[in-house]
Amino acid sequence: MRITKIYSHLNGLEFLLVHRKHLWTEVQAVIRSVDAVACKTKVSEEKTMKGKLLFSPKDFNRSFQQLLEANRWSESRVNYWVTAEE
Repeated sequence: MRITKIYSHLNGLEFLLVHRKHLWTEVQAVIRSVDAVACKTKVSEEKTMKGKLLFSPKDFNRSFQQLLEANRWSESRVNYWVTAEE
């Protein structure tokens, strides 16, 4: 797979390029490693494209997860509530 467009949310790309260039390099390597053709497994049920093979988001996510975990990346979540009261 290759990168064709980039959206830098809250200047995240710029931060990586200036402060964590090695992380951006790892992310690019993972993206290049994903086999997009292998992720074309979803069968369309739309009236105009019935039976056509499409890219499966689940397969893409699974591929990215496996490749990132192989590079010792792990998921981290922080849950919090936003309320009007302090």
